[in-house]
Amino acid sequence: MKRADLASATRVVVKIGSRLIAEDPEGRARELAMEARALKDRGKEMTLVSSGAIALGVQALGLASRPRALPELQAAAAVGQGRLMHLYQRALADVGLNAAQVLLTHDDMRSRARYLNARHALRAILDMGAVPVINENDTVSVDEIKFGDNDRLAALVCSLVEAELLVVLTDVDGLHDADPALGGKPIREVKDIDNEATPVAGASVSGVGTGGMASKVQAAKIAGRYGTPTVVCSGRRARPVSAILDGEALGTVFWPSESVGRVLSRKHWIGYALKPAGRIVVDAGARRALVEGRKSLLATGVRTVTGAFDAGESVSIVDESGAEFARGLCAFGALELERIRGHKTSELAEILGYPCDEEVVHRDDLVIL
Repeated sequence: MKRADLASATRVVVKIGSRLIAEDPEGRARELAMEARALKDRGKEMTLVSSGAIALGVQALGLASRPRALPELQAAAAVGQGRLMHLYQRALADVGLNAAQVLLTHDDMRSRARYLNARHALRAILDMGAVPVINENDTVSVDEIKFGDNDRLAALVCSLVEAELLVVLTDVDGLHDADPALGGKPIREVKDIDNEATPVAGASVSGVGTGGMASKVQAAKIAGRYGTPTVVCSGRRARPVSAILDGEALGTVFWPSESVGRVLSRKHWIGYALKPAGRIVVDAGARRALVEGRKSLLATGVRTVTGAFDAGESVSIVDESGAEFARGLCAFGALELERIRGHKTSELAEILGYPCDEEVVHRDDLVIL
């Protein structure tokens, strides 16, 4: 693919970070509203994932810095979320569009039914011509149900709305081969995230948000598995999204890996939306069967089991060195799996005392990462 190919995207997810919002709340909201209007006029749809609720709450409450205690973060989010939406409602109304607030937690992704409900709701919002403004529901989120950051949330939203392009607006102009302040040069194109991008991506140092380039690279990887290219670029210039669609070489474009291939919506949900409830260590033969043979995971290849999970929950599958290479929905609970690990399929029913599945993780419920 080439930069010019991005112009064909009809569904675009745009994510903006906390620092940009905190710098100029009204200006950023106006700019994004004009982008949404421009995309609408070109027959395209824009879904906005916006950080900034906590940052605006911190400003409104007169706090010296971002709180660290969870209740105080939740309080700041409660104060700031209303202010954030008011900015977008007013800015979008000025260009003839409606803003639709959508607050999500990881629990909304973990349940397949709630995930599909969110997808249907977003589809209806877009069909009605409104602009979804999505944020994590920080007021009620705790560590167990958090996405981690809005970069990851934006990548997962790509599969919810079937996006063809993810644009991440940040305070630097894309990925660099070293710290830009120390003379690092920009990397304009990435085709192999693990080898080209991950080694040079750093965490957030702004003290305002929770992301950083590392989280943006990970988001690009998640979106890429759905087949969605990602552009990470500066949100301080005028009309960056329109410029990207016009073919300008802004920031860094992360192309989906051709060698890994795209996974469809349900498998993307299994691999990236769910948090594993446990871990299964498999031997080298099982790893080859899963990765190269595209087979299901059988009990005979399971070496150890950790975590307390029930049948049907997500598990992380790792090799004997501890490297995770797959995720899937386990057909057995942890206690059952502990009893049958290492045994042949023909022995399982006798060990458990009742008929059971032959596969520990069926191929249809398995994603190679």
